[in-house]
Amino acid sequence: MRLPRTDRGRLALVLALVAAVALFTATVPLLRDWFDLRVYYGTVDSWMHHDGRIYDYRVPGTTYGFTYPPFAAVVMLPMALLDLHVAIAVALLLNLVALAFVLRVIAGRAWRRHGWYGVALALCGLALFEPLRDTFSFGQVNILLLALVLLDCWLLSTGRERRAGVGIGLAAAIKLTPAAFIGLLLVARRWRAAAVATSVAAAATALAAWVAPGPSRFYWTHAMWDTTRVGRLDYVSNQSLQGILARLDVTGREVWAVVVLVVLGVWVARTRRAVVAGDWTAAFALTGLTACLVSPITWVHHLVWLLPSFAVLVRAGRRRVAAALYAVLCTSVVWLWFDDASGVDGFLGSNTYAWITLGLLFWLPVGQSASERSTLPRVTSDTAPAPIPAAPAIAQASAQPGAAPSGVTAATTGTVAGPGAGLARKPSSEPTGSTRPAAPNPQSSSSPASS
Repeated sequence: MRLPRTDRGRLALVLALVAAVALFTATVPLLRDWFDLRVYYGTVDSWMHHDGRIYDYRVPGTTYGFTYPPFAAVVMLPMALLDLHVAIAVALLLNLVALAFVLRVIAGRAWRRHGWYGVALALCGLALFEPLRDTFSFGQVNILLLALVLLDCWLLSTGRERRAGVGIGLAAAIKLTPAAFIGLLLVARRWRAAAVATSVAAAATALAAWVAPGPSRFYWTHAMWDTTRVGRLDYVSNQSLQGILARLDVTGREVWAVVVLVVLGVWVARTRRAVVAGDWTAAFALTGLTACLVSPITWVHHLVWLLPSFAVLVRAGRRRVAAALYAVLCTSVVWLWFDDASGVDGFLGSNTYAWITLGLLFWLPVGQSASERSTLPRVTSDTAPAPIPAAPAIAQASAQPGAAPSGVTAATTGTVAGPGAGLARKPSSEPTGSTRPAAPNPQSSSSPASS
């Protein structure tokens, strides 16, 4: 298929893609109705205006409440001054700003080579990425946390190491998963940045303990260790190692611990290689992959941590691989096994996103030197401009109730340039078709405020 060469033809293609994406998002992945944001808002409102306790609040008609560390509730206190609809609008704006920063960090200046056309194609692709669209639809904080973490990636890769660590520390205080990036700083022997990140996380946690001593005590002694507050381990949205084992009915913690140790060993070896080569984007990508795998619960919307991996793949010239994997992550395919994940097909299909995460951890290209990255070929052809690498797959999907979208077409060309290193309707939790029965839980993460 030849892509249009004229601006008029490109505009027509973009408008057609926008229409297709709008049709897809309006019919296939049913909306989450800002459920997680309603949890945050209800928790803060109850705490500030009704003398409620943070971890006692439940969304009316459900058993779901706040599951983040107390500092997250402190950060969200300004919502108590807003109407719910205003809070939703502010959350959307913050997520869009954070997404723009994330794309800037992982794509570098590459987007300038493709202009408005490449950016438009990339945005269409991003709108199809299931973890991202779920993050927006739930009103989740994943993109904001990714932006905080990648701020430190940008500082490290541009020689501003003395300022690094604050973003990771804040993210770790808001949610536990980003604490894995403190481990990255230790593996990389960036002692100062690791100390800053740890100090910031500890100071934020201490501030929350001063503001809310009772909830802090309850969280760190009880709530953090109770995974039932978050959701069922075997729920199909849980795409972690623990989720795979739970769907196999393997409940022993010993097996999970052994698998986690193996994964951590692979992560340490590959991350060290990336750091030695100065490939910070790959190091952060590997850490995001590992965090998703070893966390007891990794809901589908948490997989926005995979976005840096696609930038690494495109930069390394693996554009077709990036396009294929990205397209799969746009399909909601795991939900085909929502009711029954038994058998070989269930084992393979219900864990599709986890297999992709594992594959990326083991085979993501890392360790290129800065000179090798800077000599990657640049695309200059006017006949096949490409989107920025954060969205390597553009999927045109016809709306098919009850099934994963078909007709996926990936378009990826071009390279990535990383910062400072030449890095070339009806609301429902069911993200598949409208004919599927409603999930017993109100969101794909099985818990409105998953941690």
